[in-house]
Amino acid sequence: MRRVFITVLLWIVVAGRVEPLPQTTPLPVQTGSVKFAVIGDSGTGDRAQYEVGRQMESAHTRFPFELVIMLGDNMYGRQSPQDFVTKFEQPYKPLISAGVVFYASLGNHDNPSNRLYEGFHMGGERYYTFARRSVRFFVLDSNQMDPKQLDWVDGALKQSQDAWKICYFHHPIYSDGGRHGSDVQLRVVLEPLFVKYGVNVVFAGHDHVYERIKPQKGVAYFVAGSAGELRKGDIRPTAATAAYFDDDQAFMLVEIAGDDLFFEAVSRTGRAVDSGVIRRQPTPRSTGGL
Repeated sequence: MRRVFITVLLWIVVAGRVEPLPQTTPLPVQTGSVKFAVIGDSGTGDRAQYEVGRQMESAHTRFPFELVIMLGDNMYGRQSPQDFVTKFEQPYKPLISAGVVFYASLGNHDNPSNRLYEGFHMGGERYYTFARRSVRFFVLDSNQMDPKQLDWVDGALKQSQDAWKICYFHHPIYSDGGRHGSDVQLRVVLEPLFVKYGVNVVFAGHDHVYERIKPQKGVAYFVAGSAGELRKGDIRPTAATAAYFDDDQAFMLVEIAGDDLFFEAVSRTGRAVDSGVIRRQPTPRSTGGL
């Protein structure tokens, strides 16, 4: 039997603790909240990617998310103009037509010039930031974390006074995936900045699974790299594993309302395989976490 761990309870993350509640609570779908979807390692052009796209379209009817964050490897194999059609524009056509905006980060399979593609809304940059109401997103290029980018990350995080700070990029600094796992070298340079400036949540891909990591130094981490590619049975659970799903493709839905971030991981067949709530810390962490 394929190994699958599915959370059946709602979890509230408070100051680094994970507390179970007796039943799952759906996304609240509140007026004025920030709603978005998360996909990683999506750009295969295969049937599974199109099926995930259809589930995202279905989810949008009940949960009208306004943007999608892309965790890299948005394009596999050839990356000609026609490939952008078959591996991006067609799978997500109903969402794009509805005005949903996609914001990409670069993965190791992406041509760096893809930052110029208008549909990815990168503004021609390898790393950039954008905001929605109380939430600021910081999009990094983990393929080349050079001193210039690190200086930018430090300055951008320091300058931000937004209630929620969310970072996303391709290579996970925490992962229990057997194929790649944690990028410890990247963790050494990024984690101190995340902790120092009060980053709330970090999303990454690269490992072709869904995984939720227990909070590390007060920061919540997700791996969501199975919106196109999939590596079945790849998770090697450790004490840091909070929940995982490695049996099928999946994507995430996220809603931020006030001090709460609600999340739901959805499989290619439309099944919710994990859900919960992250409660925002009241003040930024200035040293070593909680």
